[in-house]
Amino acid sequence: MRLLATVGLLLTLCVTLLPESDAQSRSKGGSTSLGDKVQQLMDMTMKKSVLRLNGQTFKEFVKTQPRNYSMVVMFTALAPSRQCVICRHAHDEFVIVANSYRFSPGYSSRLFFAMVDFDEGSSVFQMMRLNTAPVFMHFPAKGKPKGSDTMDIQRVGFSAEVIAKWIQERTDVQIRVFRPPNYSGTLAMAMLASLVGGFFYLRRNNLEFLANKQMWGFMAIIFCFAMVSGQMWNHIRSPPFVHKTQNGGVSYIHGSSQGQLVIETYIVMFLNAMIVAGMILLTEAGNSTDARKGRIMAIAGLFLVAVFFSLILSVFRSKAQGYPYSFLFK
Repeated sequence: MRLLATVGLLLTLCVTLLPESDAQSRSKGGSTSLGDKVQQLMDMTMKKSVLRLNGQTFKEFVKTQPRNYSMVVMFTALAPSRQCVICRHAHDEFVIVANSYRFSPGYSSRLFFAMVDFDEGSSVFQMMRLNTAPVFMHFPAKGKPKGSDTMDIQRVGFSAEVIAKWIQERTDVQIRVFRPPNYSGTLAMAMLASLVGGFFYLRRNNLEFLANKQMWGFMAIIFCFAMVSGQMWNHIRSPPFVHKTQNGGVSYIHGSSQGQLVIETYIVMFLNAMIVAGMILLTEAGNSTDARKGRIMAIAGLFLVAVFFSLILSVFRSKAQGYPYSFLFK
């Protein structure tokens, strides 16, 4: 009898303690334990490196504690009806970073990548008080996000390399970016080389055009326009084509001297081309034997130089805050 009583007491204690142990292993705000949450995230990451979250899953995996992992979330609007051109480019760069981390030797459950589309989680945008896209935010394992946990894409852009560097600064997780092979540039160069080689072959008996100074001068000017306008910077940093402002408009000029947009380089190239055209007209006006023609060329050249130099100076003023000088336009 004493043995049966002892066994009964032990069974009672086990039944009493089991709910308490289970409750300690579960999160305070939900019914999913930390281990289950991490395992679910790992399983979902095995299928896609970037998790798609809605209002419910965002609260469960990002906002609800406990959480021993960091989460980098991209808030975006990819639907064609939203007409967010840079969102697609930013999404592609974000996926490159996530895939680079997912297939790297340092991959672990310390860091996960996710995205919230406005049409799938508008409540999340309201919760985070966001009225623009794309936005990159880091949610640390402990504590709330700080100001530096929001990436300043207007200043640094959103190329994969820049995103990886920002993540390393916030999480101490180093990600080596591996871009998928892009053979379009190689194919274009091969086609260009074939065309040039074929042209030289057809003109092999008449290559006097190679001594044409005007042709080489024109090609040199085009090359200078491309370099001065910032095409090499675009190739290295991969900036967005345009930028969507907070009030819903479209910005064609970057507001900082530390960055630029793709369309901005074409604008600067055109302005420089018009200034050069004006200088050429002024130079040729002095060499013209026809006084009337020379006068017209001088007036046209002076007009081009004055107007387009004023415009490019205005662009510089908008980027270099506090620059005091202007000409015709502010």
